[in-house]
Amino acid sequence: MLRITLKRSVIKCTREQRETVRGLGLRRIRQTRVLQDTPAIRGMVSKVIHMVDVEEVAD
Repeated sequence: MLRITLKRSVIKCTREQRETVRGLGLRRIRQTRVLQDTPAIRGMVSKVIHMVDVEEVAD
């Protein structure tokens, strides 16, 4: 499992990055989601790694 926290605003980023953050289920700064560790989620995180904090957590 991955704990993903939005740490930066999506105001000055590209449309694709905004959609990726939204696809991760994040809407507000400091909002946190715990998602399955899948290749699709890892790929989404790699697109916006400069905007999110990622931690691995146990189930």
